[in-house]
Amino acid sequence: MLDTVSEIFDAAAAKYLTAVDAAPSKNSTQHEVGGLVRAGMGKLLGVGPETFRYSTTYAYLPSHSDVDDFPPVICEAESSWYDCRRDDPARSPEYRLYYDENEVTQQIREGDLLVVAKNRNGSLALIFTPRGSPAEAQLRHLFGLQDLTRSLKPASLPEQSMILPLRLLLEEIGIKPFREKDVDDDLEMLLERFPEGLPKTDVLSGLARDLTGIDSRDDADLALLAWLDREELLFRAYEKHLVAHRLREGFGADGLDVDAFVSFSLSVHNRRKSRMGHSLENHLTTVFEQHGLTFERGKGTLYTEGRQQPDWIFPSFSAYHDSNFPIERLTLLGAKTTCKDRWRQVLAEGDRLEKKYLATLEAGISERQTDQMQEKKLQLVVPGRIHSTYSDSQKTWLYTISDFIEDAFKKSS
Repeated sequence: MLDTVSEIFDAAAAKYLTAVDAAPSKNSTQHEVGGLVRAGMGKLLGVGPETFRYSTTYAYLPSHSDVDDFPPVICEAESSWYDCRRDDPARSPEYRLYYDENEVTQQIREGDLLVVAKNRNGSLALIFTPRGSPAEAQLRHLFGLQDLTRSLKPASLPEQSMILPLRLLLEEIGIKPFREKDVDDDLEMLLERFPEGLPKTDVLSGLARDLTGIDSRDDADLALLAWLDREELLFRAYEKHLVAHRLREGFGADGLDVDAFVSFSLSVHNRRKSRMGHSLENHLTTVFEQHGLTFERGKGTLYTEGRQQPDWIFPSFSAYHDSNFPIERLTLLGAKTTCKDRWRQVLAEGDRLEKKYLATLEAGISERQTDQMQEKKLQLVVPGRIHSTYSDSQKTWLYTISDFIEDAFKKSS
């Protein structure tokens, strides 16, 4: 697995879009980006009278909405890098990056963040997102972007290990945060162990924990992310094998049924999201077991009021329903890999409890949303390494996994 962003990209730069950046002139459908030479990317992109053409991934990462499934807009096209003064030898060179209008650029607006990144495989990535969005916080942390203005500023490309949410962000826009060899090595092992097909999530979760050899009693936050990272790599290895086989079969009678392909693609996307959610629950359950907490998972006939089913009740659902059991000794925890506005669902999962907890892997949630969580007495629980994507004021309120375990123990004693 690729560990740092600098193993994927040679260089990157970012800025907030001006009105001219966001909308091409009336006489052109072409956008342009200037300032990449000053941002230190000129020599990487090319110097000379010729036009340098790059395969380019364009991505627009929208702000979260009330809609759960609000995916990024992605397209693959080209961009051109050349000296726009090359026909005037009396003037010094002025290099610009040009690209045509596409489904991504149709989304962008003045003030949006633009990240231009040069991939080590020779391609480019142009990533856009609204200012103040969770994706902006994630991109700024990933690339090491500070003091941004409307002029391109170079990225520092931090050397620290990429956290799982940022790996998933890159993968969502088509940039692989892993080495193909790692995937191939895992696939050989998985096919030997599970020749009948992809195992159930709890089985794959257990294998990931065994392979890492990490005990959460040493560091619950570190262990959780390490287990999830390892399981994600295992899952993607087997998924690649299954998807490749399905693509070779084709779709429909003639193998070219577009609707059937789109349906298959959506099923792959939904399976990824579902498995990640189950993986988080599986690994958190193991963390709680290793720490000796008493709890029950919400499944089967275990409900609170109105047939609500929180992910965990500490110490048990029967204690929750016992009117004589002290409320202060009860703890309710939900888990969601990403929050969006779905965090409000947890509020209705236990009427007896005023304060509830929500564990998530989401990086850089907006202060507006975390302020609302605090007002509703919902405590957000985020693995420690992901705290760095939040603002300083948010960090004083956020819980780590270890913080939650400590709270749960105090309440049960």
